[in-house]
Formats: sequence, structure tokens, C-alpha cells
Amino acid sequence: MKTLFLGLTMLFFSSCQVTETLVINSDGSGEITIEELRVENSYMKLAGENYSREDVFVDTTTVFKEYIFKYIENYLKYLPEERNLFDRYNDVLLSTKKSSFDKEFIDQTSLAFKEVSAIPDLYKAKNYADDIKFNYALTAEKHYYKVQYEFDGTTFKRKVIITNENLLQEQQEQIDLIIKKIAGQNLIEEYVLRYQFPRKIKSVSNSKAVISSDKKSIHLTFLLTECLRNPESTAVEVILENKI
Repeated sequence: MKTLFLGLTMLFFSSCQVTETLVINSDGSGEITIEELRVENSYMKLAGENYSREDVFVDTTTVFKEYIFKYIENYLKYLPEERNLFDRYNDVLLSTKKSSFDKEFIDQTSLAFKEVSAIPDLYKAKNYADDIKFNYALTAEKHYYKVQYEFDGTTFKRKVIITNENLLQEQQEQIDLIIKKIAGQNLIEEYVLRYQFPRKIKSVSNSKAVISSDKKSIHLTFLLTECLRNPESTAVEVILENKI
């Protein structure tokens, strides 16, 4: 499975469900996980006879800083500001399982953080790891938007910032073609945000958000094609009730 923002055509025709899960504790620490899951029923419709011909098995888990240690000569070739960027990902955990026998294809990127502002753009983590491994230029900088998080104890913000308008337009044109090709096939291609907070929620900026019965978590679902076509639509602000 390709990463989220590179190889878009293959991503859509693989049919994926992407889930971003964020848990914030009362002290502001927490954990975030991004899971990219290939939906087998949808993928089988698109792959046809090639589905039964797959022959792959990968099962790896690596901490990002291990790439730095292993490929230290490559790492030291980067500019200081580029190395500082990589260092923000030191504790990010990268896991991949691809099994054609079990028909299970999952990529996970996760991080335990001390404060929300320390969360880097995890959608770029795999690209940066490959950059260090293969001594590439910063390929993740070719993404057309970035994701940032803020939390001041009461207000949480998931911010999405467009970084390349020209590339965004190019991707929108490709996505429009893909939408036409998969129309009517009833494929699952979801992008899901699952957020849990330490106190009850007072308000959510997106009216489609489903708030849990205890009012401490939200669930938001988008079409993967639509949120990649309009990334800013996945931005959200959540305001918590005041501390007692």
C-alpha cells in the first residue's frame, strides 16, 4: 500500500480505510495512531484475477530514530535544519504488515507524546524514513498540505495548511478522474478521525461529528477521495467544558 499522499492512484484502486486515533490525557500527554488498512472486499473488486496471485509477506516494526542510527552517514549529510526536522520524529513508531496469505495489509504510524504541540506531521514519517535510508532529498516536502495540532487545555485544534496550491490543483484533477472510475462500485474508502479528551466536550466545529454518550470523544468520517481533494475539510476545533 502506498503512503497517503504519494501514489494516489494506487491508493484509491487499493481501496483503503485510514483512521487517525488521538487520546489526550488530563496532563496533556497522550498517544496518536494513524492506521492505513486495505479493505479486502473493495480491493478484490478492483484487482480481479490478480488478487489471488499476490505473494508478499512483510511484518516489521521500527522506531524512527533507528533509521538515523543505522544510516548515520546519510543523516549527517543533511543541513542542520533538516536534521532538526528529522529529530522531531525520533520516537515515532512505524509498523507494517502485508500478508497475501492472511489477506491483511496494514500500515501504522504512532507516537506517545508529552504535549499535543510536539506531534509532528505523522503522514510524512514514512517518507522521511525513506529519505534517510536512501539518502534522498526531502520527498515529504512534495506533499501539498501539512497537518498540525494545538491544545491549550480547553481548546483543541487540528489544523490543515495548504503548502502547494499548484500541486493541490494537479491532485484534484487526478482525484476527479479516479472518482469517475470507481463510481458505482460501492467501494469502502473512508477517512476517520477518532478523538478522546480528558473532559466533556462543549462544542465541535464540524456539525457531522458524532459525540460519544459520555461526551468525552468524537468520531468523524469522510470519504477518502473527498478529504484528499479538499484537505482543509478535515480541520476541526473542539472546545472542552471548563475545569471544575
